[in-house]
Amino acid sequence: MADVTIQTRENGPFLVSGPVKIVDHQGNEFNLGGKATVALCRCGQSKNRPFCDGAHKECQFIAGETA
Repeated sequence: MADVTIQTRENGPFLVSGPVKIVDHQGNEFNLGGKATVALCRCGQSKNRPFCDGAHKECQFIAGETA
């Protein structure tokens, strides 16, 4: 089985790499367009949720957690 990696970016999105399927609350699958890595919003301000659109830079999102 292939590995999936979820990487946090400091004050930015989650980067998800590997063979993943992302579904909404109704079970509908998002089209990932064959991308090997997708960025998921953490700040809640993206206009393209659940995907990151860079809005964290404008809203000055701060998330300081580390592993």
